[in-house]
Amino acid sequence: MTHSVWRAPGMPALLTMVAAGFSGYAVLLPVAPQWAVTGGADAAGAGLVTGVFMLSTVLFQVFVPAALRRLGWGPVLVAGLVLLGAPSLALLASNDLVAVLAVSAVRGAGFAVLTVAGSGAVADLVEPARRGRAIGAFGLAIAGPQLLLLPLAPWVAQTFGYGWVFVAGALPLVGIVPAVRLARRLHARHAEQAAAAASASKHVHQVGRGAALRALFAPVGILLGVTLAGGALITFTPQVTDNAVAVTFGLALFTGMAALTRWLVGGLADRYGTHQLLWPFIVATTAGLGLVAWAVVGLGEVAGSSPAVGPGGALDAATAPLLVGLAFVGVSYGALQNLTMGEAFAVVQPNQSVFASAVWNIGFDAGSGIGAIVVGVIATGSSFSVAFLVAGAISLATLPLALRRRPTVATD
Repeated sequence: MTHSVWRAPGMPALLTMVAAGFSGYAVLLPVAPQWAVTGGADAAGAGLVTGVFMLSTVLFQVFVPAALRRLGWGPVLVAGLVLLGAPSLALLASNDLVAVLAVSAVRGAGFAVLTVAGSGAVADLVEPARRGRAIGAFGLAIAGPQLLLLPLAPWVAQTFGYGWVFVAGALPLVGIVPAVRLARRLHARHAEQAAAAASASKHVHQVGRGAALRALFAPVGILLGVTLAGGALITFTPQVTDNAVAVTFGLALFTGMAALTRWLVGGLADRYGTHQLLWPFIVATTAGLGLVAWAVVGLGEVAGSSPAVGPGGALDAATAPLLVGLAFVGVSYGALQNLTMGEAFAVVQPNQSVFASAVWNIGFDAGSGIGAIVVGVIATGSSFSVAFLVAGAISLATLPLALRRRPTVATD
């Protein structure tokens, strides 16, 4: 009998490492900007804290595959967890903006290692027939800490003091021991794969990164469309209505549905294949954004103004389209993360899984940032309803990528 992917060799260590790493990421994501504000930074400075973190992440993600090849999994994983976790303790010393930005830049480098190496390890630990469920388990290890700690961390900082949050920000250090165990398993796994590849070398055509990038264009393009939508909703939902209950419940619905579907769609992907499941979720993204745009108008939005005036402080018929739209996009946001990652691994050769992981993660982070920028610019010049409709059109434009034939493996 095939054992669960949760108990597959190396998976418990991977999931423990990822949960510890994302716990440190989640507690500081909302609190580090607040800490800079207590030191005198304005809103733009607070935004820079997150911006520098994400920029550093994207820049260093490019170099993670080469580092893993040259230095090995153990040293790189340990270095990444130290860079992500240890600098949090330095925030105890200063709330000066320059100091907080420096900490964010260093932590971004560590987060780059965790994201690229973590998702790359999934492809190496579990065979393709069960990869969807493995990606789902990996996604749950990421989403679980964020669901709990993202809303909790600001409350802890305000109630008990920032120091408690900064100590919790060092939780990635707890992942060092499982990271070492994971590295040992991966080295053994790679040795097995290398031996198998050597015995069949005359039948295997090794391809370059150019061919791999061409093959990755479709899944990463689809990912960009849905993360653009997600980044826009996470950033601007609080600004489209003053109904705090609707905003809180809506964003909880969005993140909860995303976590649930990222996990559950894995079984469907293993049964039916990732490629066949892509298009319905693209349609769901577009429909959800259309509902959000309609809801913004219904909530009384005045073109070019922010925030929109909501009907009150409770959930009612006027907020229903907003909540349903957020739920729709949440479902597709989680599902397409799983499916596009599975597609990315499917269209490259096994020895290119870390490269595919790097490209996928860069696409995810870039899409989230672009979504916030595009929707913000359009909303400033026109309205949020128009901005969300444009985001929906961008998502729909990725539909041909899901409908075209998928190459079985990248070739030159």
